[in-house]
Amino acid sequence: MSRSKFQVDHGLTARMVTTMFLLGLVYAVAVTAAIFAGAAIELVVAIAAIFLIVQFFFSDRIALWSMKGEIVTPEQSPQLHAIVDRLCALANMPKPKVAVAQSDMPNAFATGRSQKAAVLCVTTGILRRLSPEELEAVLAHELSHVAHRDVAVMTIASFLGILAGLVTRMLTWGVLLGGGRGRNNQGGSPLILVELAALAFAAVIYVISFLLVRALSRYRELAADRSGAILIGQPRLLANALVKVTGEIGRIPTRDLRSAQAFNAFFFAPALTQGSSVANLFATHPTLEVRLEQLAKLEASMGRTV
Repeated sequence: MSRSKFQVDHGLTARMVTTMFLLGLVYAVAVTAAIFAGAAIELVVAIAAIFLIVQFFFSDRIALWSMKGEIVTPEQSPQLHAIVDRLCALANMPKPKVAVAQSDMPNAFATGRSQKAAVLCVTTGILRRLSPEELEAVLAHELSHVAHRDVAVMTIASFLGILAGLVTRMLTWGVLLGGGRGRNNQGGSPLILVELAALAFAAVIYVISFLLVRALSRYRELAADRSGAILIGQPRLLANALVKVTGEIGRIPTRDLRSAQAFNAFFFAPALTQGSSVANLFATHPTLEVRLEQLAKLEASMGRTV
């Protein structure tokens, strides 16, 4: 944990460590299953290494490029920089790069492998819709992600989930392309059974890794809500921003939201609203009701009413 003044969340730290351990175990089991099924382990390792290096060291650039975001200077966006400067001074943490994405979808996200290599990005949509005080609350939430270092953990965790999916696809192609050869000889049937069992096992592993990442993602959003609200001392401002942003996102055309869904786990608010309880199981964020309830309790504990 850094020396920032963001409230330390031991629950988040424990969940990050547990998630990384379990995902590492999942990854090892998936690779083992691939080896037993006859997949080219050298190819798996090579692809895994490339994915990890690119995602870890270039995730901020990839995210900005995908969202059409550009780094802005204090001269280009003085009010935005002034808010970030004030928050970083209040939190006693290094100032990240500041970027603006040309998108009408009101949102914000933080990315980067460390506090010194972080980027804080807001959309033009959120700049137009929120008051300076509400925008400060949102940016405090995003800076909390950077201070807690869960941005880097989510980057690695997402990579391991992608890798588990890659192993599953490789095993699928191995069964489809190699299965015919196995059935043409006497020893083929047992080999096919082994390949199918490995494929099913890898698919289960992928689902487990997917759910682990989603569970961590939901908790880290609640942790950032708490820490950001405590830093500025006004949970109601973050609650107001959440209500505004969620309501405005509901008015954005669905086709525009779908193009941004890849970054849902990093957004301040998801690009699609949640529906059934089953859908919430796969959601990257807790429901709006859960987030508002937490902020209301926090506000009440400070002697105020949201």
